[in-house]
Amino acid sequence: MEHQYENAIFAGGCFWCMVKPFDSQPGIISVVSGYTGGHVANPTYEQVTTGLTGHTEAVEITFDPVVIPYKKLVETYWKQTDPTDALGQFADRGDSYRPVIFYSNEAQKEIAEQSKAELQASGRFTRPIVTQIEPAQTFYPAEDYHQDYYKKHNVHYNLYREGSGRAGFIRKNWKEK
Repeated sequence: MEHQYENAIFAGGCFWCMVKPFDSQPGIISVVSGYTGGHVANPTYEQVTTGLTGHTEAVEITFDPVVIPYKKLVETYWKQTDPTDALGQFADRGDSYRPVIFYSNEAQKEIAEQSKAELQASGRFTRPIVTQIEPAQTFYPAEDYHQDYYKKHNVHYNLYREGSGRAGFIRKNWKEK
């Protein structure tokens, strides 16, 4: 019997930094950087960065739910973001960098909402968890030079991840390297 793949879409600031944590996990078929949630068809990076398209930088993950359940993807997502910052992520500010879990079906919505409630109840953060949970909209892949950025430009990627404050936040708040 052939596996049915599913898609998950997560926005957590700069999409460059959202690929690697998912890319290396078993059951992940692909991770594509792109734009979603806005009102402009086929937006360019330059258009999205103006803040006028309504789009958010995001990653679309194609995965095999038999190998890696959606819940595990949501848990990985939280550990890449500051879920208490609705106005962007780390050095990246504005709507195009807001944290959002975009669900594709009711099961994903329920898992995301339950996970968010559990994170809030955990007391890990003293401020409210403000990450939005919204229905998925059309996902537009970003330009080729944005795809697999951490592989193509490893040194710059690592400098950016540290310099933006993301890596330090993750180490401090998620106790991970």
